[in-house]
Amino acid sequence: MKTYHLKEEYIELTKLLKLMKLAVTGGHAKIMIESGEVFRNGNQETRKRAKIRKGDHVMVNDVQITIA
Repeated sequence: MKTYHLKEEYIELTKLLKLMKLAVTGGHAKIMIESGEVFRNGNQETRKRAKIRKGDHVMVNDVQITIA
């Protein structure tokens, strides 16, 4: 499990995936989201620019990210 410490009100999902090194580029992050690999709080997330906020949990493959 990884933790991302939010410095702003939110972070866009594609940016989070890049910062956590789960996606190589923004385009790669978008493909991951479109192909159904990304879950937010237990639900499949299909919005590339979803606003991820404190308390959210993002799951990609076997990696869980907690937003603090």
